[in-house]
Amino acid sequence: MIKPFPFLCALAASAMAALSALPAAAQTPSQPAAQAPQRQLKKVGVTLGSLGNPYFVALARGAEAAARQANPDVKVTVLSADYDLNKQFTHIDSFIVAKVDLILINAADARAIEPAVRKARKAGIVVVAVDVAAAGADATVQTDNTQAGELACGFIAERLKGRGNVIIQNGPPVSAVLDRVKGCKAVLARHPDIRILSDDQDAKGSREGGLNVMQLYLTRFPKVDAVFTINDPQAVGADLAARQLNRRGILIASVDGAPDIEAALKADTLVQASASQDPWAIARTAVQLGVGMMNGQRPAIPTVLLPSTLVTRANVGQYKGWATPR
Repeated sequence: MIKPFPFLCALAASAMAALSALPAAAQTPSQPAAQAPQRQLKKVGVTLGSLGNPYFVALARGAEAAARQANPDVKVTVLSADYDLNKQFTHIDSFIVAKVDLILINAADARAIEPAVRKARKAGIVVVAVDVAAAGADATVQTDNTQAGELACGFIAERLKGRGNVIIQNGPPVSAVLDRVKGCKAVLARHPDIRILSDDQDAKGSREGGLNVMQLYLTRFPKVDAVFTINDPQAVGADLAARQLNRRGILIASVDGAPDIEAALKADTLVQASASQDPWAIARTAVQLGVGMMNGQRPAIPTVLLPSTLVTRANVGQYKGWATPR
């Protein structure tokens, strides 16, 4: 018979005694910590470029719909800055006083708006930039505007077969416009026989601006083959100017995919294409990101780019535009 070693018996006895002395909580699996209650979206402030632009009207409606999905009793305040930086500063101050939870901002000036954005964030408000960047914002949701410019001007280059005189009808100096022009120029640069007659006239993003600037261009340049406008209202104005001056044979392409451009693509106009945006999707994504950040869920990538698709006379019948029920 083999006898146990005395020191092993003592070690085992000591271990059992130590285990029995542990508190009961230490002998059972740890329980998960209680989660903090979710912060509810109660008030949203929205400040946009101009509610005279149907794009921003659609974006405002999309924001309200998304906010009501998060909380049916939410209060949504939508204001039009009319591209006026001072107005936008006043809007943000009023949102801070109202103690909103979330601000969606379409910045009149991406850099100059930063002090107001930081003031709102310091007050505990989540700020999401929509359509254009805003310095200091928690996140940005916008169309891939570089891609949109590439699509529209790629269409122009293809239709002109790489040769002709092109005008870039510019707009307000915000990031979305700058990116569209950058994308357009990148594509046109691949075609050495395409000449850009002008790219520095700001048509203000409006139909009236597009009309006035186009009239000046057509008076100045006897031969224009195509025009890229930075949005659809300018395209509609440019088309009207060309028809008033009896200048046919000019191809117009733009960015937006707005209801007016759907009608223009189905009618006898010079408008031939528009790289679409989805303001409803931009607003919905922005509100969802905002609610997540209110509850500590920071996005891995703070800038979300939504893809654009080209709407032409050939596919406009299948296009699901801004007025499509969501």
